[in-house]
Amino acid sequence: MTETVAEIVAAHRQGQASPAETVARSFERIRAHGDAAVFISLRDEKDAISEAGRLASMDAASLPLYGVPVAVKDNIDVAGLPTTAACPAFASTPARDATAVARLRAAGAIIIGKTNLDQFATGLVGVRSPYGIPKNPVRGDLVPGGSSSGSAVAVSAGLVPLSLGTDTAGSGRVPAMLNNIVGLKPSLGMISTAGLVPACRTLDCISVFSLTVDDAITALTAMAAPDPLDPFSRDRPLKALSSFPSGVRLGVPRSGQLIFFGDRAAEAAYGEAIARFSRLGVNLVEFDLEPFYETARLLYEGPWVAERYLVIRDLLASDPDAIHPVTREITIAGARPSAADTFAALYRLQGLRKIAARTFADIDALVLPTAPTTYTTAEVLANPIELNSRLGTYTNFVNLLDLCGVALPAAMRDDGIPFGITLLAPAGDDAKLASIGRAFHADTRLAVGAKAVPLPALAPLPSSLRDGEFAIAVVGAHLSGMALNHELTSLGGRLLEATKTAPNYRLYALPTTPPKPGMLGIAPGEGVCVELELWALSAAGFGRFVASVPAPLSIGTITLADGRDVKGFIVESAATNGARDISSFGGWRAYLAKGAA
Repeated sequence: MTETVAEIVAAHRQGQASPAETVARSFERIRAHGDAAVFISLRDEKDAISEAGRLASMDAASLPLYGVPVAVKDNIDVAGLPTTAACPAFASTPARDATAVARLRAAGAIIIGKTNLDQFATGLVGVRSPYGIPKNPVRGDLVPGGSSSGSAVAVSAGLVPLSLGTDTAGSGRVPAMLNNIVGLKPSLGMISTAGLVPACRTLDCISVFSLTVDDAITALTAMAAPDPLDPFSRDRPLKALSSFPSGVRLGVPRSGQLIFFGDRAAEAAYGEAIARFSRLGVNLVEFDLEPFYETARLLYEGPWVAERYLVIRDLLASDPDAIHPVTREITIAGARPSAADTFAALYRLQGLRKIAARTFADIDALVLPTAPTTYTTAEVLANPIELNSRLGTYTNFVNLLDLCGVALPAAMRDDGIPFGITLLAPAGDDAKLASIGRAFHADTRLAVGAKAVPLPALAPLPSSLRDGEFAIAVVGAHLSGMALNHELTSLGGRLLEATKTAPNYRLYALPTTPPKPGMLGIAPGEGVCVELELWALSAAGFGRFVASVPAPLSIGTITLADGRDVKGFIVESAATNGARDISSFGGWRAYLAKGAA
C-alpha cells in the first residue's frame, strides 16, 4: 500500500500506528521491492527504528513530519552515511547532516537511506550510475528519469512517502513525470544547499518528491529558511496555501511553438490538461516560448558547464576513468569557455530575464509539458546525449531565469506511460503554484505513484474561521456590495475569501425581486466554475440566516475548485425551468455587468 505523508502523520498522532512500526515497514518494503539500484546506501535498520521510537517522548502535534520515513539523494549529506554523488572514487562520509536534512529531522522525519542518481547530478535519464539503473515502477522499460532517479522511484514504488532530490536543469521534475508523482522545485535559495555536492552552484536547489502537493509543501515548510552556512541562501518566506485563486491567468505557448518530437500521445495529453485548466476556470493567455528555448540552450551550450567542471576537475585529472564516460564527455567541455564567453553569456541571460519578466507581467504562471516525450532505457543507452537533451526541453531554462515550479501528474496514457505538466512562476510564488497545482491534481482523479492507489481527497486548508463560527458560500444578491449583503453584515458576518466552485454547477437568473441567481449542481465536469464568496457567521447567526432563506433557494453542500466542501446557496431544479442560463458569465457580478440587458 502507498501512503501519503498526511496519512502517516495522522495515523501516528491518533495512535493507529507508531513511528517505529512505520519505519520498519519501509525497510520491509525496500527488501520486498528487490531493486538494489534504488538506494546506494541504507541506514542500519535498528538504528533508524530506535530513532523513530524516541519520538514517542516528543510532542507529536509540534512535529509536522512525525515519524515520516524519508529518502535522500546521494549528493546530499546525511551524517554517518557516505556521500558518493554516484561516484565511488569521490565518496566521503560527512560528520553532520546537510541543513535541509537536519531540518527534516527536527520536524520528526526519519532518514532511511541515500538514493541513486545520474553521476554528479548530470543527466535527466537515470542511467548514468555505476550503482545500476533503478527500474521504473510505472512501466519497467522506461528510463526512471534523472538525475534524481532513486528518489523518484522510492516514492512512486511506495518505499517512502517523501524524498529529497536536487534540481539544476530538471532533475526534480522529469523523474516526477516519469514516475507519476509530484516534483516540487522551489525558488532558488529557499532551501539551503549547505551540505550538497554542487552541480552548478549558482543554479542548484534541493527539490521534493511526494505523492501530493500538500505533502511536498509540508516538507518545504519544514526546510525553508535562511542559512548562514549557505552564501546562496535567500530569505524567501513561504506563504500559506489558498483556495484555487480567482481569475488565474495561465500562459500557454503560441500555436506551433511546442515540441513533442513526434509523440502524438504526449501532445494530446497536453491538450487535455489545458482543457482541464479551462474547465477549472482559468484564463489562458498565449505567450512567446522562443526566448525560453534560447535560455535553455545557454545551460549546456554556454559557460555554465564550467560549474560542473569545477566540482570534479581534480578527479578528472587524477582518475578520469572513475567518472562515467557520458558524464566525463559532458563535463570536460566546461574547461573550454573563456572569460569573454562567460560575460557574453551573462549579458544575454540578463536580456532574456527581462523578456521573461515582461511575459509574467500579464501571466500568473506558465503551464508546459514536464517533458515532451519519454524514452526506454534501451533507446537512451543507444543515444545517450541527444535523447537526454530532449527530455530537458521544458526544464533547462527554469533556474537560469530564477523561476519556481511544480511538476504534476496529468494523465496516464493508453500505452501505460505517465504524462505530466509543470507550472512555472517567478521566484517567491511557490505557494501560488502549489495552490493552483493541488486543485488541478485533485481534479485529475489519477491514482498516485505506481501502485494504482486512489489520489486522496484534498484536505481542508487551515481556515480563518474563529472558534464557534461557520462558513457559508454566497453566489448572488448576498455578495459584497449587492442588495442583500446587509443580511450577512447585520448578523456580524465577515468576508473570508473570494473563490470559485468546482466545474459542477450551472447558474440561472431567477425571476425574483430583487433579482437573484440560482446555482444548480450537475454531473462533475459538465458545468462551470461559478464565482462566489465565503462568509463567516457565528453559530447563532448561521442558524438565523439559514432559517430566513426563501424557496426555491436552499442551503446545501457546495464543492469548491480546490476540493473543499462548504455550505452554501443552491436552487431546486424545478425552479430553473424557463429561467435564463447565465453560466457562461461565470458569476452573478459578471452577469449584472455584461449580460443583464
